[in-house]
Amino acid sequence: MHEEHAPEKPAEPEHRNHHTAMEEDFKRRFTVSALITLPILALSPTIQGWLGFTVPRFPGYDAALFTLATVVALYGGAPFYRGALEDLRRGVLGMMVLVSLAVGSGYLFSVAATFILTGVMDFYWEISTLVVFLLFGHWMEMRMTRRATGALQELVKLIPPTANVRRDGEYVEVPTSSVRVGDILLIRPGEKVPIDGVVLEGRSSLNESMITGESRPVTKEPGDEVIGGTINGSGSLVLRVDKTGEETALAQIIQLVREVQESKPRTQRLADRAAHYLTIIAITVGVVSFAYWNIAGAGVVFALTIAVTVLVIACPHALGLAIPTVTVISSTLAARNGMLVRNAEALEVGEKVDIIVFDKTGTLTEGSFQVTDIVTDGVEEDELLRVSASLEAQSEHPIGVALARALKDRGIPAAATSGFEAVSGHGVKGMVGGVSVTAGTLRLMEMEGKTYSRGLVERAERLYDQGRTLSFVAVGDEVKGVIGFADRLKDDSASAIASLRGMGKQVIMLTGDNRRTAEAVAREAGVDRYLAEVLPEDKASEVRKLQLEGRRVAMVGDGINDAPALIQADVGIAIGAGTDVAIESADIVLIGNRPSDVARLIRLSKATMRKMRENLAWATGYNAVAIPVAAGVLTPWGITLRPEWGALLMTASSIIVVINALQLRKFSFTEG
Repeated sequence: MHEEHAPEKPAEPEHRNHHTAMEEDFKRRFTVSALITLPILALSPTIQGWLGFTVPRFPGYDAALFTLATVVALYGGAPFYRGALEDLRRGVLGMMVLVSLAVGSGYLFSVAATFILTGVMDFYWEISTLVVFLLFGHWMEMRMTRRATGALQELVKLIPPTANVRRDGEYVEVPTSSVRVGDILLIRPGEKVPIDGVVLEGRSSLNESMITGESRPVTKEPGDEVIGGTINGSGSLVLRVDKTGEETALAQIIQLVREVQESKPRTQRLADRAAHYLTIIAITVGVVSFAYWNIAGAGVVFALTIAVTVLVIACPHALGLAIPTVTVISSTLAARNGMLVRNAEALEVGEKVDIIVFDKTGTLTEGSFQVTDIVTDGVEEDELLRVSASLEAQSEHPIGVALARALKDRGIPAAATSGFEAVSGHGVKGMVGGVSVTAGTLRLMEMEGKTYSRGLVERAERLYDQGRTLSFVAVGDEVKGVIGFADRLKDDSASAIASLRGMGKQVIMLTGDNRRTAEAVAREAGVDRYLAEVLPEDKASEVRKLQLEGRRVAMVGDGINDAPALIQADVGIAIGAGTDVAIESADIVLIGNRPSDVARLIRLSKATMRKMRENLAWATGYNAVAIPVAAGVLTPWGITLRPEWGALLMTASSIIVVINALQLRKFSFTEG
């Protein structure tokens, strides 16, 4: 009995649920507080004087004003008080502490003015409007933040609710939640793939752009893996389900994006410390201002007004939003383009790192042998390839696989073979179409007594100098040609490295290959340096050596045998992870298997850091100007800030920071 089930669709991210609940709570509290504040304003003598109307005093007038203001202060202000307690428990004087002090001090003073003091004006309307402004600001901030995290919800929507599963020999439509590992699914043309699996039958092209960022359709045939959430093309496919639940690529992508949104980069920790000290400064300035204006003879009411305004306008909402909003937008933007940032601090890679180390095999190169050169002596290229590939088809060596691929690409039919024999360490021999064929090293040719021209050997030596692996091919008693093999560079490797160097990054290639091969690949790729003949267990120590030189290093590898180096590096980047996106050793996972994604990531990082700096500059600059004004430095010129105007300006500052962060959504990954 199968116990492992696939969810109908990944659960809606908790991060999004949290923000949605907070948004609804602030909206509800704002609506109630705003409605109650209207009669408070109408009953306020100050407002009556401003607007030129009078509400006759009736029995219980003051009690009614007190009751209404109490509802606003307690119900409307509750989220701020809870936040302040959390801050104090953590030993932090955060922004909620400031808000609570501003609202609480104004409310308590007003209660005293109503029931204890005489001849002192209350602050009910100021405190009520302050709470309303604060609630409105938080509601707008939660709304904007929720919109910024919309990419996660879009990822969730990629999974279709139903799947066509084979049951008792027939395909029936069932909820995706009932799909199990090992089930056989039918994917019709144009349908979404409901879950990760392996193609058993059929051939089609799939649109994987929503997962990998690859714009070109990817051909799938028997044996290939497919990712849940991708869109099938014009062909039908029969799949076997091999992953469910949290193992699927999409579920892991959602989890990785959620993790980065909940993590804090170094810049955010700096903003948290700034908010803590800003609170101390605001409290100090508020107390000093209150004392100064009292001593100056301005009166308790004016002094308290100044102190409360200082506390209100200094609330570091903008500072608290400056980094998280940018992080959320940047990480979701990266996820949409096949870049999964597992650690928010890694978003600083563009400025944090000065050396980028690439593993060669599978990262800069295709990771498998390819036929690169065919040199002939008295025979056609296609014929040399045909006899060699037909013979090597009996071998499991990577050279045999490369030859078979080249034969298929050229549309050349294989020939019948017999008498196959492998010569350990040297090559193979046998009969192809009734003719003796030998393929392998030059030493094997000599051992078998084959003849060859000096010109052919000289051309082979030039290929060897270029880092090629060579296979000499003899037909009968004469060597008729040489086939060169190499692990070819990916199409975008050289351009990606050129882009990185253009951005001021030093690029180093790390490989276990011999120095001659490494030199040839490094020259073709255009890297600054290469480190050859490095064993897998020594890759981490090579990264460590660079770090001991005072350099900040990013390591780019396949995330498996490069794991120690990925962990050792300041930023570990796993490239070409396919569906295995949860590589614990990497800070960033690039699904698309493209070196150019590293350059795109660096460009996104630079744009992200620029937005973070802009937001921090605005938030700190705003407070640097606003606090002295709120403290009354411009009072001699007739300029003062009341608490409600302080609240409005603070809210405006917060919204400006969020709007600035949202501009990052317009970022283009292309150069320029």
